[in-house]
Amino acid sequence: MIKDVFKRRFNELEDSFSQIKFEKSEYSGLFSQDGSWQGWSVSAQNLLKAVFEENSPHYTRFVQAYDECNRQHGGISLVSTLQNIFLSAKEDFEADCVFDVDLRISGEVFGDFVALARQSMLDGHKDVAAVLACAALEDALKRYAAINLLDVNDKTMQEVVNSLKTKGLVAGAQKTLLDAMPKIRNLAMHAEWSKISEPDVSSVLGFVEQFLLTKFSPN
Repeated sequence: MIKDVFKRRFNELEDSFSQIKFEKSEYSGLFSQDGSWQGWSVSAQNLLKAVFEENSPHYTRFVQAYDECNRQHGGISLVSTLQNIFLSAKEDFEADCVFDVDLRISGEVFGDFVALARQSMLDGHKDVAAVLACAALEDALKRYAAINLLDVNDKTMQEVVNSLKTKGLVAGAQKTLLDAMPKIRNLAMHAEWSKISEPDVSSVLGFVEQFLLTKFSPN
């Protein structure tokens, strides 16, 4: 999973910080004379951005500290501040104090599919929109099921839907609407275009958008 990759990268960067070399300046204090702190910081910043997003306290504070450290040419106290922010972020990540990154990143990808499907509908390509919308929904359902520890490998969309309903992961109006989705998906994947109407495609798009909002967003 994506989360496992991030966890490994956090550990790698924590270990690699010890390789930053500090030397005494001719003026005062210890500084990273070879600029090795910058390479580490860029990698750490990229990781924090991927995990927490740009508007998160961890990321914004790290960027501010990096800018200050850059102005002061890598003094040890400022580089240590960067390390402390990084370690704080790592602790929150490991303690599951952040929104599940697997869901968030998956949601962003599926969102792109939905946007493309919407555009296809506007351009008059109903069949293309049907395939994109159904593919996005099926993948989103399987991803959501897998993250909730359901075995959905090689399962049909109907089986995935049944598993989600049995475990209570979809309910209410969402559960009722979801019952109609596998039929539309099967028609789209078997190119039975005459049996799929624009309202059918719109219903899939509307459902997958709502599903992403409720299951793949932090709020």
